[in-house]
Amino acid sequence: MKMSPREIVALRDHLGPELLGRTISDAHDSVSLTDILSQSCLGDRGGELAARSVLLALSGQLLSALAMVEIDGVARRMLLCPPDLDPAHLDSLIQDAEIDAVITDQPEFWATRGIELVIAAGLPAASSRRTRTERTTEWLLLTSGTAGAPKIVRHTLERLCGAIAADGARGQAAAVWATFYDIRRYGGLQIFLRATIGGGSMVLSEPSEALAERIARFNARGVTHISGTPSHWRKLLMSGAAAGFLPAYVRLSGEIADQAVLDGLGHAFPSASIGHAYASTEAGVGFAVNDGKEGFPASLVRVNRDGVEMKVADGSLRIRSRRTAHAYVGHDVAALCDGDGFVDTGDMVELRGDRYYFVGRRGGIINIGGLKVHPEEIEAVINRHPDVRMSRARSRKSPITGAIVVAEIVLASADRASRIDAVRNEILSNCRASLAPHKVPATIRVVENLDVTPAGKLARADA
Repeated sequence: MKMSPREIVALRDHLGPELLGRTISDAHDSVSLTDILSQSCLGDRGGELAARSVLLALSGQLLSALAMVEIDGVARRMLLCPPDLDPAHLDSLIQDAEIDAVITDQPEFWATRGIELVIAAGLPAASSRRTRTERTTEWLLLTSGTAGAPKIVRHTLERLCGAIAADGARGQAAAVWATFYDIRRYGGLQIFLRATIGGGSMVLSEPSEALAERIARFNARGVTHISGTPSHWRKLLMSGAAAGFLPAYVRLSGEIADQAVLDGLGHAFPSASIGHAYASTEAGVGFAVNDGKEGFPASLVRVNRDGVEMKVADGSLRIRSRRTAHAYVGHDVAALCDGDGFVDTGDMVELRGDRYYFVGRRGGIINIGGLKVHPEEIEAVINRHPDVRMSRARSRKSPITGAIVVAEIVLASADRASRIDAVRNEILSNCRASLAPHKVPATIRVVENLDVTPAGKLARADA
């Protein structure tokens, strides 16, 4: 299915009556897709955004969703601003993206920031007319910025929807989607677009909402399709809130999906389709794996699948496709692709038999006495233990080797506490059998929980 950007947004032209009853909702409000497409969240001021570079600085995901759909095809570009953005980076991002307009629900704050045009957004108003043009708007997304200031990545709606069109998302009109991601980041935006293009409904997350309350709301809304990072899913499995929640479609992305979390989800949701996908803000959606196994088949490499090609060079996965972002935006940023058009993802893989396995991020390697260690590789072994739900491996300074590996674990159940010493010994035995000696943790500490970043990834720092 090939759709132009305007065809993608004009969902009624494709779906017609299928939109009836389809909604986008958060914990407070619900808006129908027909209202999103026919009404305005900007009052009568949408036309003022024509050809401008717009920052979406809205505190809630629902208003952000409404504004995205309305200004695509009107603004020259729009920068999606996630709520966890470090304020220290805001001025430089505004300068690099050439922002001259802001859509916000806090106009008083932005009135003093020197932005030329500030427009307040609200729920759609039936009396307002939508501005419609045929401009192709640039969608600007931020990388996670784990190693400093985030980079601005330039997409178009057509590229963002490449994998969705290839999957035939219009056949999922009965789906009710949810995600633990924020839709202003790449992973969450993919789910939002899948829901709207497919004519389904979307239930948005509330970061401040307790996990049990969030899942209860998803259940009450009839969520059938849901995605999140492996860390999101481990938190859910630990919480006990999954009981009674029966999604038909469960997907993982954003981190390495090890066999332990895939098996845990299979046990918790025996009737669901469970799989993991690979995507990045720069490379776009690469592939999905639906066979219940960690890693991915080697047969996917060097094969053109719907315009996606992959190769492995120097241990790093590289992707070239029509879904790749166009470029980075701003000053003094590295080129996005190499000379052959491949994005170096920085995700390191290892071939074992007929399958590639992710071993970690190139930038996340820890140094143990001059030897390189991927913490994810250690965590995958630890997480195989049936009494462990989640783990984190990191380095700690040592006067002898310079650093040693230490690990923290969260037990699958509080009643396992009496077995702590036995669990530690069993984990160490498994690590010695599977890992090189310098990768075996020197200490293993039981903790109640492990922090997850706003992007849903395990928070990492040296001890």
